[in-house]
Amino acid sequence: MKIIHCSDLHLDSKMETNLDKERARERKNEILLTFERMVQYAKENDVKIIIIAGDLFDKKAVTVKAKKAVKNAIVSNSEIDFVYLKGNHDEAGFIAEDEELPSNLKTFNKNNWQTYEYGNITISGIEFGDTQNYEIYNSLFLEKNKLNIVVMHGQESETNIKDKAEIINLKELKNKNIDYLALGHIHSYKKEKLDNRGVYCYSGCLEGRGFDECGEKGFVVLDIEDNKINSEFVPFSYRTLYEVNVDLTGIVENNEIEKCIAEKLKDISGTSLVKLVLGGDIEIGEERDIDYLTKKFESNFFFLKIEDKPKIKIDYMKFQNDISLKGEFIRLVLDQKDLTEEEKNKVISTGIKALSGEDL
Repeated sequence: MKIIHCSDLHLDSKMETNLDKERARERKNEILLTFERMVQYAKENDVKIIIIAGDLFDKKAVTVKAKKAVKNAIVSNSEIDFVYLKGNHDEAGFIAEDEELPSNLKTFNKNNWQTYEYGNITISGIEFGDTQNYEIYNSLFLEKNKLNIVVMHGQESETNIKDKAEIINLKELKNKNIDYLALGHIHSYKKEKLDNRGVYCYSGCLEGRGFDECGEKGFVVLDIEDNKINSEFVPFSYRTLYEVNVDLTGIVENNEIEKCIAEKLKDISGTSLVKLVLGGDIEIGEERDIDYLTKKFESNFFFLKIEDKPKIKIDYMKFQNDISLKGEFIRLVLDQKDLTEEEKNKVISTGIKALSGEDL
């Protein structure tokens, strides 16, 4: 039997943090289409169960379009069971209250374990309530001779944390006869040993939405054969996000800066979203033309932004006895005890530009 484990789809995300309205709308549609593509993948590869480990939607208000797309994917694929556990973002339902749930949609309860059986395979899950219930671990009983999958949504921990509802205490789940702990909440793929018998796994999100979600995204396929669970991460996102750091220490000329950036970006697909972070040391008074560099490279990608984070080299001794407005300004900033070195550098850089009559 094959099972897909996915989570954190966040359908209907606005996507407007970095993108203009047109591209945000395009990305919003792409995330929904990736969900539909995953269901099609399941159909074509004889997957019998899709586990959604929380955060199917992004917020309480879900568009009719997204609700209909999800419902249609479930109803039109009756040969696949959709085992759906709500996460902390899943306030909205996509089935009307007066409407009967599709027979192939399996859901879970708050604070009480629910188990579904597929021959020798069990899938058990529980949704957290508004407050943490530490007794839930004591009420989980799994048979030793079965293949046991457990579904939860929350942040992994080795301890209980007071007043944190979405904390999964891995220590309390050890030696519970769990073979595969299917988790949601963390947006990057992670698989680790739980105990001598089982593993725990975050599938990560299907599509990266911001630059805190860089790298490959997708889902996990469980291939169950000969009473064993083999799992494999399947990269599946339509676009990938990258954060690229470029050290420009000692490089001042624009053409040399362009060469360094081009070298860093050469292997990244044009369908990607890229954040370029320019670092390295620069002298006081030097600056990089970020607007020009953005125009130079942005057409190569679906989206590109550049952040300039130089470390300004300041020869403090040079200004120690400099009788000038610049010298007085720099000494004043250097005497500020409540500023970090990075903050002092930024203040000095901005001040020197202002004193030199440059645009800020």
